[in-house]
Amino acid sequence: MNSKLECYREQIEKQLESALPTNSAKFGVLYDAMRYSLYAGGKRIRPILMKLSFEAVGGEGDIAPYLCAIEMIHTYSLIHDDLPAMDNDDLRRGKLTNHKVFGEATAILAGDALLNEAFTWMLQDALEHDDMRRVQAAHTLAEASGSEGMIGGQILDMQSENKVITLEELQAIHVHKTGALIAAAVKMGALLGGGSPEEVTALTFYGKYLGQVFQIVDDVLDKTSTNEELGKPVKSDVKNNKNTYLSFYDVDTCYQIAEDLTVKAIKCLERVQGDTTLLEQLATRLVHRKN
Repeated sequence: MNSKLECYREQIEKQLESALPTNSAKFGVLYDAMRYSLYAGGKRIRPILMKLSFEAVGGEGDIAPYLCAIEMIHTYSLIHDDLPAMDNDDLRRGKLTNHKVFGEATAILAGDALLNEAFTWMLQDALEHDDMRRVQAAHTLAEASGSEGMIGGQILDMQSENKVITLEELQAIHVHKTGALIAAAVKMGALLGGGSPEEVTALTFYGKYLGQVFQIVDDVLDKTSTNEELGKPVKSDVKNNKNTYLSFYDVDTCYQIAEDLTVKAIKCLERVQGDTTLLEQLATRLVHRKN
């Protein structure tokens, strides 16, 4: 990640650090569990994409509640994904998973609390500004993370385990489970920044292509990386009998498909009026990421 993108990531880390209370006596263990996973690091790709999209359409001002909210949603989904009833993983971002530290019940509630905290932050901000664009951004995230977005994709993914499925069915899983939140991040930034309808549409498609790239590379890394480099157990797709892009293509073909989708994503940026240099750079880097 180049220096400017790294600067954005550090800014988001600081905003996240102030998003949750640190001195709650009554609900201390809950906040401890929430902070444990929210502050565990990570690439912060979704909030970075939102911020870059916001700036590309000329947005100005503070959108921290939305940057934090999408990372809270993403983190809650990871906490729940790692549970024994789901993927049953012991490591996440190089640390023990939430339920391994706090127990399953607290991990479930920590995820639930992060989900609700995300919408508290966004809607409080929208009320204070009396701004429909902010309401639209919150609605976008609600749709993308809901029953016909990320959660719907998780259900399809679970239902496909131990089954032979088609490539179209696999793509539907990933469009919802992974792609919906990435596309939402970019769309939210465009909405918050006051982008034109054409810019919002172009950036949403950019995000959709990126979501596919992200999942294809994830599938490859699960097979080719190490626990240390990836920060979580590798070969978990095989362990859980999951269908992946490697069920249909070899590694080289997967990377070629990812490259082709990246070209399509970058092509979408031609319809955005502002500077999209960092959006282009980030798209290119996602193909070659190692974790």
